[in-house]
Amino acid sequence: MISLSVIIPCYNEEKTLEAIVKRVLAVEGIDFELIIIDDSSSDGSRAIIEKLSSNDGRIKPVFHEKNSGKGAAIRSGIKHATKDFVVIQDADMEYDPKEYGKLLAPFIENNADVVYGSRFMGGEKKRVLFYWHMVGNKFLTVMSNMFTNLDLTDMETCYKMFRREVIQGVRIEENRFGFEPEITAKISKIRNVKIYEVGISYSGRTYDEGKKIGWKDGFRALYCIIKYRFKSR
Repeated sequence: MISLSVIIPCYNEEKTLEAIVKRVLAVEGIDFELIIIDDSSSDGSRAIIEKLSSNDGRIKPVFHEKNSGKGAAIRSGIKHATKDFVVIQDADMEYDPKEYGKLLAPFIENNADVVYGSRFMGGEKKRVLFYWHMVGNKFLTVMSNMFTNLDLTDMETCYKMFRREVIQGVRIEENRFGFEPEITAKISKIRNVKIYEVGISYSGRTYDEGKKIGWKDGFRALYCIIKYRFKSR
């Protein structure tokens, strides 16, 4: 059976956290461990994580005493991962765990090392939301591709899946959303790494619904694209 470490960074996600955990564990045919990193939430997220982990041994809680950002939470999760493959899963219900099979297929069929789930490849449903947010994502992907010589369609996607030994061999430095271009730049420098993309569905949420990324994160992402292109491994 395929084994998968699901890393769920969490900051103030009490409204959706329990639901996304149920969705993950409902996926059949996979040996799961869920590593939920509470990044010092100020709502009821920690209590929910404690309850969930006490009822299911597949759930591993990690608690940050200080809010450090999504990248820092992912860094903690990767360190605790023990399964063959590792995937990042936001707690906000924007991405559907039912699509893990799509992400796993290139590992099984093509001996992939890394698989990105693209929101822009077409063929899957997506919620219609912010035009300029989409433009920003595509701009950052183009800039990333120019500096990494990859031809990704969605560098900023949450759904990134890795062979565990690949991602645990990469030192992550960014604490916030700069993780996305950083990890892409660093993976692109690994010799003979096989990177694939698959189309996924996407149900984005509005800022009123809890979306956290903003324009400042876009500028940081652009900085990281350039920084990690020229920084040695």
